[in-house]
Amino acid sequence: MTTLPRASAVCVMDACSAARVIDEVLLAADERHRRRVVLTGARGTSFLLDLPHATVLRHGDGLVLEDGSIVRVVGKPEPLLEISAASAAEVARLAWHIGNRHTEVQIVGERLRIRRDHVLEQMLRGLGARLAPVEAPFEPESGAYHQHGHHGHNVHNHHQDDHPA
Repeated sequence: MTTLPRASAVCVMDACSAARVIDEVLLAADERHRRRVVLTGARGTSFLLDLPHATVLRHGDGLVLEDGSIVRVVGKPEPLLEISAASAAEVARLAWHIGNRHTEVQIVGERLRIRRDHVLEQMLRGLGARLAPVEAPFEPESGAYHQHGHHGHNVHNHHQDDHPA
């Protein structure tokens, strides 16, 4: 039985790590909160993602394999609704209404993005929002009570091991 290569660290991509990318794995937002799962990249690289803690993988992150090669995480485009308003105060009010419905939201500059939902679209139109359907990777905010994420203790830069504490 062949053992799959293992990825046990996540790195933020830079020019150095970009040169070591051997494949990409395409994942929707719901598929990017992981700890342990077998994944297969677009070029056929199969590997075991085996992280110490459940981690939110972001579009552009690198999954570092045991041999130092990297599989880049690519956010799968999803049907989203982009929300804007006449002022920052209006966007904040819309964000409050979205949050009051416990809906995941992504902040993109002065706009908000949510997954397409006809009930929320109707509510937002009634509140005066400007709405535009988009297809893009979804990167929702992780929330105050859900800190396992991109900047948490469980995300490692592959250079950490070169400099022991």
